[in-house]
Amino acid sequence: MLKQVMDIFEILDDPAASGQAVKDFFAARGFGDCVEVQTLNGPKGTTDFVRIIIRGENGKLSGGTAPTLGVTGRLGGLGARPEMIGFVSDGDGALTAISAALKLCEMKKKGDVLPGDVIVTTHVCPNAPTSPHFPTPFMGSPVEMETINRLEVEMDVDAVLSADTTKGNKIICKRGFAISCPVKEGYILKASDDLVEIMSRVTGQPAYVFPLSLQDITPYGNGVYHMNSILQPSVATTAPVVGIAITTETPVAGCATGATHIVDVEEAARFIIEVAKDFTRGQCSFYDPEEYKLLVELYGDMKHFQTKGRK
Repeated sequence: MLKQVMDIFEILDDPAASGQAVKDFFAARGFGDCVEVQTLNGPKGTTDFVRIIIRGENGKLSGGTAPTLGVTGRLGGLGARPEMIGFVSDGDGALTAISAALKLCEMKKKGDVLPGDVIVTTHVCPNAPTSPHFPTPFMGSPVEMETINRLEVEMDVDAVLSADTTKGNKIICKRGFAISCPVKEGYILKASDDLVEIMSRVTGQPAYVFPLSLQDITPYGNGVYHMNSILQPSVATTAPVVGIAITTETPVAGCATGATHIVDVEEAARFIIEVAKDFTRGQCSFYDPEEYKLLVELYGDMKHFQTKGRK
């Protein structure tokens, strides 16, 4: 998928990058009807929310019954202009998601049609703000996190993959990508055996599952520490959410330029494609529904972790 990643990178690595530019690129290849763009205005600027829908052969959007996979590219922005010149590390989530969408569209055009629908969402902002964070500065977002969360998972999806640059920490010390345990309605569940197997076959290496805390799965704005926003989609959906963290061996700021490793993004995007193939044909499970049901019976509802709490 190096070609797809490099093609999308050239569109996003631009001071004039926009959702319309993404739509125009897809349209030039015959996929314009798959792309929806909505401009959002926030307290710190604007961004273009992008939704790309790849309909499956037996997908719900066409009246079918095959599972629907949601894929979201998490980020604050593609650039931190005028403070920084060029594409920032934080943009890797959007790059990964849109590249995967392009590949899925091309596969469908050639005749490799998935059974179920895949809905890819992200946003395009070439000049996002930054904010202090330890050990490296965070990229901020021009619009409220609640707005992005709501739009990312508003459609009827059965599971969500959330791709996000996760380099500004001292916890995940490897180059490439790592996955999280599934998060569902306030519960951090056991790692998915199916996703671990898919990751191993895609990378040719042992799977890496990064640690999560309860703080990480609560909404932004509640005053507690978050490693980053990778699991924020989990606060806005009942579907299981798994993070795909694009990682490095040393901490790299989200606002750093020259920090995008194309081969790492390609690997993460290829993982998304393989999960989409297996999940939409019912051969991949994000979690064990029976065990989840037992957990709720034993320990109760944990949905309060999807809120900002009592305060």
